[in-house]
Amino acid sequence: MPTTARLTAAVCLMILAWIVTSQVMAVMPDYTQFGYFRTVNLVLAALCGWVVIGNRVGTDYVTAFSIGLTGAAALVFWAIFVQAFNEMLRLSLARRYGGPIEALVDMFQQAINYGNNLLHLNILLTLFVGGVLSGIIAEYAHRRWA
Repeated sequence: MPTTARLTAAVCLMILAWIVTSQVMAVMPDYTQFGYFRTVNLVLAALCGWVVIGNRVGTDYVTAFSIGLTGAAALVFWAIFVQAFNEMLRLSLARRYGGPIEALVDMFQQAINYGNNLLHLNILLTLFVGGVLSGIIAEYAHRRWA
């Protein structure tokens, strides 16, 4: 059921995804073709905000702190998974794999490579602070308009 807390959480995580995606794009190699990278991350952020954070608000602000971190972690997990899957499909359609197992193994290697791009202090701090703020703001919206 739609609530203001779910909408607020989705918008907060979308803002966080926009910022973090910009930071990740800055640390990627210059020859990287991004395509729908930002759009996919924004859609995933809206879904994670709506489902992960929006479902769990309604307790207290200390719990909202951890709910926000859970939402940010879910966003990172799904973004890395979807981007790695997309890259695996692209390479698979270019016939770069000998079979499906090789494609799946390479997908996990791609996910590890994408995760390594997140290991910068400014990106990790942005994810931490943005996740915490998303949870707290969603909790405030729940208390204010529920």
